[in-house]
Amino acid sequence: MAETIQSTTNSKTSGAAGQAEGNFVARFFRATEIDTRMLGMIGALLIIWVGFHILTGGFFTDEGGLFLTPRNLWNLSVQTASVAVMATGMVLIIVTRNIDLSVGSVLGFTGMIMGVLQSRLLPELLGFDHPAIWIVALACGMLIGGLIGALHGVIIAFMGVPSFIVTLGGLLIWRGATWFVTSGQTVAPMDVNFRLMGGGTEGSIGATWSWVLGVIACLAIIAAIVNARHQRKRFHFPRRPVWAEYVLVALGCIVVLGAVYIANDYPWPEAIARRYAEANNIAWPEGGLFISQGIAIPVLMAIAVGIVMTFIATRLRFGRYVFAIGGNPEAAELAGIKTRWVTVKIFALMGMLCAIAAAISTARLNAATNAQGELDELYTIAAAVIGGTSLAGGMGSIAGAMLGALVMQSLQSGMVLLGIDSPFQRIVVGMVLVTAVWLDTVYRSRAK
Repeated sequence: MAETIQSTTNSKTSGAAGQAEGNFVARFFRATEIDTRMLGMIGALLIIWVGFHILTGGFFTDEGGLFLTPRNLWNLSVQTASVAVMATGMVLIIVTRNIDLSVGSVLGFTGMIMGVLQSRLLPELLGFDHPAIWIVALACGMLIGGLIGALHGVIIAFMGVPSFIVTLGGLLIWRGATWFVTSGQTVAPMDVNFRLMGGGTEGSIGATWSWVLGVIACLAIIAAIVNARHQRKRFHFPRRPVWAEYVLVALGCIVVLGAVYIANDYPWPEAIARRYAEANNIAWPEGGLFISQGIAIPVLMAIAVGIVMTFIATRLRFGRYVFAIGGNPEAAELAGIKTRWVTVKIFALMGMLCAIAAAISTARLNAATNAQGELDELYTIAAAVIGGTSLAGGMGSIAGAMLGALVMQSLQSGMVLLGIDSPFQRIVVGMVLVTAVWLDTVYRSRAK
């Protein structure tokens, strides 16, 4: 009898402890207001990274794995940049219940235009290696991309043709137009300053400036949280507990400074470092010269685009209109929102983002090719959907889409390291896309 009472007491105690722990976890997420979907995506990303690191020999062999190395993570960030830039625009398009299948072809077309400008036309007008060549080329590319997107938007909004059909036609038209620009020829090399947007040894900012930007980013995180707290107090909104604010600051700073540390831990290749030492009369040390790459310029460009697009989506009236249209187009129209012109502006913005992504891709390859941007529409749409953008409209996240781009590129990079053939890589990407849409459907059905 005594044993039964003791057993019952122990079970009640353990049950209460488990309930308290569950309540603590729930209170933690409620207090910090961390998006659980975003947290789940980060968890999935970490599982992918650790899994590929183990499969490539990590943790259990003397040689170590290939995935979780500074070199691979640095290259992964550069490879993600172009798709991440386009994914930020795809969020707004999908939020309004549209789709853009032409982004890869527009990237290829604007990339070829920028390549021809800086390799054939602008040197004759401005002079070889003129410092303004990359600026003019990028501006022209963004202008053309914006006009292409605006054309798509006008046909969709004012002529009533579904965005699927318009952009599917654009996929074919602009891919064919890319070929006609140079009759199928590859254009290379790019302008020396333009190539900086592609990363590489010269296209990075080095260790010192990386730490400076890291510290500035941490200060910006602190300022943003403090400002948000003051705004909540001003309008009498509920505020997070002080400890939750400290937790958010700590997490943000750890992520930023950790990323800077990894970027700085990847050095220049030995041959390039040796040439640098010889050119600057630096004695070559016995263990070699360690010069940090630092954060790559295309990564900074993607982050800057993400910040601007987040501001547009969350702070400007235009962003509120976009989400209003996605939530209920008829109600938005009755509320006085010019839904047609908003649609045109969204597609024009998408075209400009395609041009920025084209600049990154072209600079990284140091060439403009006819195959550039193929299947990027798949990766861009998948990144947005994986990042939490609902195909039903009205819901989306810029940061989530950029994280989704990192997930997609991580899968591709890991499969390349494992030596998996390209056709099977496409199978995996397709399965991930379908799974992401299914999970979104399940999430929305449970949220109702």
